[in-house]
Amino acid sequence: MAGPILYYWEPNANPGKVMFLFAEKGVSYAGHYVDLLGMEQHTPAYLAVNPKGTIPTLVNGDQILTESTPMMEYIDTVFDGPKFTPVDPVERWRMRWWMRYFDSYLCPAISMPAWQRIVSPTAAGRDPQALEEAISRIPQEQRRISWRKALFDEFSEAELAESQRRYQYGVTVLEKHLGVFPWVAGNSYSLADINGFTLGYAFPFVQPEHCNETRTPNIMAWLQRIYTRPAIMETFKLRRTELAERALVMLKKFSREADKSNA
Repeated sequence: MAGPILYYWEPNANPGKVMFLFAEKGVSYAGHYVDLLGMEQHTPAYLAVNPKGTIPTLVNGDQILTESTPMMEYIDTVFDGPKFTPVDPVERWRMRWWMRYFDSYLCPAISMPAWQRIVSPTAAGRDPQALEEAISRIPQEQRRISWRKALFDEFSEAELAESQRRYQYGVTVLEKHLGVFPWVAGNSYSLADINGFTLGYAFPFVQPEHCNETRTPNIMAWLQRIYTRPAIMETFKLRRTELAERALVMLKKFSREADKSNA
């Protein structure tokens, strides 16, 4: 059987979960970059692979998998390499609890302002009719609504304010938790850390006033431990947009600090 094929975008958010995990496990895959900002995921060619039009998509033999979080558990179970699902049942429960929290609470809180900041500018100068046609190809109604709001900057002040409130609360919850445990699941680096890192790696850039060494020292220490892992460093080299460029700043910062500690 041929090796796995991964359709991905940048090493962040949903695609990043799978990209980082494959790197951690040492598993090679055939990669197909999908230009999310160009809405390539909604073209007929990609919809033939994944009718939902979401990223990432994993093809492994005759299996086609979508939805990044359950995809992580599949990869950790099926492929060789180190395991990132805790053996201890409580830690395994904690891992899954936090992955659900990241996906259902913290990710939506972050994504709205991120879409406004990143997606809206891509619509500048583009034919509105062409954008409407691209939106109409999105299979899921809720995603059509979200893309229209993002492309035409239609998020309300109330929506953005609520998103900000949830983000600040979510960061506070994570900071408190990481004051008790070194890793999200407990004492072992797990899928939950990879899941959370794909959101958290940008916290110090997006809102430095709410995530920094003074206000959130536990999150910053956690980020440093993950940033300096060789698999994480290598995966960020696959970036193509400025979105992940900011990770290089943190990589250099944490690498210098790690060198000082080991000196």
